[in-house]
Amino acid sequence: MPKFHKILTVWYQQNKRELPWRAKKDPYLVWVSEIILQQTRVDQGTAYFLRFIEQFPDVKTLAEAQENEVLKVWQGLGYYSRARNMHVAALQIMNEFNGLFPDTIINIEKLKGIGSYTAAAIASIAFDLPHAAIDGNVYRVLSRVFGIETAIDSTIGKREFRDLADELLDRQNPGLFNEALMEFGALQCTPQNPDCKKCPFQDQCIAFAHNIIGELPFKSKKTKVKNRFFNYMFIRQEEYFYLEKREENDIWRNLYQFPLIESAKTLTIEELLANEQFKSTFNGLEITIESISHEIIHVLTHQKLHVRFIEIFSAKPDVNLPWIKVHPKEVNDFPVPKLIDNFLLAKA
Repeated sequence: MPKFHKILTVWYQQNKRELPWRAKKDPYLVWVSEIILQQTRVDQGTAYFLRFIEQFPDVKTLAEAQENEVLKVWQGLGYYSRARNMHVAALQIMNEFNGLFPDTIINIEKLKGIGSYTAAAIASIAFDLPHAAIDGNVYRVLSRVFGIETAIDSTIGKREFRDLADELLDRQNPGLFNEALMEFGALQCTPQNPDCKKCPFQDQCIAFAHNIIGELPFKSKKTKVKNRFFNYMFIRQEEYFYLEKREENDIWRNLYQFPLIESAKTLTIEELLANEQFKSTFNGLEITIESISHEIIHVLTHQKLHVRFIEIFSAKPDVNLPWIKVHPKEVNDFPVPKLIDNFLLAKA
């Protein structure tokens, strides 16, 4: 469909953003940007991209880094498995591909944390390979312009969109086409209140013609949100406090946090004191509960965290507790969730 290519390319040339990873076709830069932007807005992600590239300018430096260093640079972006997977993938590139970023989609997909979309984006943008990259922006544009009501989270729907994207793909300039289509979804065909009056596809957009812009793309499944209740203990001994490492296969794995009591509901002070984990932790130890914060709601993709911080003072500095004793000046050595970072910043 050459008309679609032409309209899209003209729009892109007139409206594209100048972004640092677009300066040159470097697969490493494309990869880092794509991973950062998977769950992050461009305006927020750009600063993290620049900081990440400054710390790890190439695959070799990323592979040689400690995981803690990578997580610390990533701190605040969330979805920390992305950073852990990038570190593993960098090691793969060094060990399995002689330090050279793989240049075929089959080998790109072998890298830890890289799915079909990211592989297609890297392959097309960095190596001019003819693979359609389909992200949420692309689903939205195609579903609206072509009036596709098939669920994007169904097997049939994914195949239908894949076939259409492959048919539309400009095989002479696949990277440019993919970037243009994603940019169009990000800037023009937005999820809410798109400016259809200025849309170059208005005269051929089926969703616009049938007034169903707000209904597309269609998704059949709604993910149930899980409520969790976190009681963080900010335990002070003199000027020190304690951190523990999250090692279970859960959110924030390998990040550090204050000692945690997770409960089935919000606990009253009486229920906290009667909690078996609390009692066994402080058995016989003289402590003072100095304050309990109000409940903070922290929303993740499929979880809603109800968080409180309990400030506890222990007057005996020689008592050993089963966690890492940290001086405030050392806290930058530990990657922590944004919640913990915000608390510590407020205390500084």
